[in-house]
Amino acid sequence: MAQRVTAWVGWVWFAAFAILVSGLFNIIAGAVAAFSPKTVVSWTPDGIAVVDVSTWGWVHLVLGALLLLVGFALFSGTGWARVTAIVLVILDLLAQFVSLPITPWWSLIAIALDFFILWALTVHGDEVARANR
Repeated sequence: MAQRVTAWVGWVWFAAFAILVSGLFNIIAGAVAAFSPKTVVSWTPDGIAVVDVSTWGWVHLVLGALLLLVGFALFSGTGWARVTAIVLVILDLLAQFVSLPITPWWSLIAIALDFFILWALTVHGDEVARANR
């Protein structure tokens, strides 16, 4: 029996657009943090901690650029784009968990969006290749 394309393929295209948006926001946030001379002061159980966010800014900047590239590649429906997108979204998910104390609201939104993206890519990702034929 031949596999057919269902309406669920729209979730993969949603994931591709969401990856593009997430990559763009990571680039913006990463550039702000990387080129900002400021540090973040936070409270810890041991006292006050001063954290330099420029390193995490570069991580977000590079990750955002990679997400942007793979977001465009995901529209082609190739398997490598889907696997690369899954790996990069998992890395973005981990980076957002680390950034949670610095930017809690944005990190929570990005974490929720990353879960939807992962769900769409893992459950319905193979339908994009059939839709592009």
